Amino acid sequence: MPEASVARLPRYLRALEELQVELVPTVSSETLAELAGVKATQVRKDLSHLGTLGTRGSGYDVGSLMARIEREIGLNRDWLVAIVGVGNLGRALALYSGLPGKGFRVTALVDSDPAKVGQVVGGVEVSPLSDLGKVVAASRASIGVVATPASSAQNAADLLVAAGVSAILNFAPASLVVPPGIDLRHVDVSTELQILAFYQSRKHVCPTSVEGGMEKSRHGAGPS
Repeated sequence: MPEASVARLPRYLRALEELQVELVPTVSSETLAELAGVKATQVRKDLSHLGTLGTRGSGYDVGSLMARIEREIGLNRDWLVAIVGVGNLGRALALYSGLPGKGFRVTALVDSDPAKVGQVVGGVEVSPLSDLGKVVAASRASIGVVATPASSAQNAADLLVAAGVSAILNFAPASLVVPPGIDLRHVDVSTELQILAFYQSRKHVCPTSVEGGMEKSRHGAGPS
């Protein structure tokens, strides 16, 4: 399955979950596309990789399609997660109640700050960074989350890889280098906000004055 199609499967799953709550038994590709924010042709193309699922004239059975996508993503089992960095973000992730319902269970928390070691967050005790290897082994975590400052992110990733973690989700604003065979995903909140700012700046009039076709800078008048 193409990577872009894989990235859209969680969107379809979220839409199907909403339909199931509303007791909707079947859904057309057009409706699913509208809920997921894509085109109907894209929905049909993406779901074709899962096999023959829809019925002409009646669409997709919501429950069956949910189960098929969950199996494809791998949500028919629990995934154990180790978080490196128990600051505000790491703590929020450890306490996020939505993870267990999606098949993810935080089983290890690690931090380099002695003041955080020994604390219990979400039922998991924070261990020192020096114990990461044995903590990950004991917790059987296969997914690692890097929630450290940028300066510590590469070291955290290296330690996770050495501990046997095969997939890493990086929240640190840093580019990581991992060996072949390690799945790596980046979530850079500041970058996403900058992209939103780019589009927002083109929707609204810039809060600067324009005189004679020359925009004034916030720091002074433009060239005369």
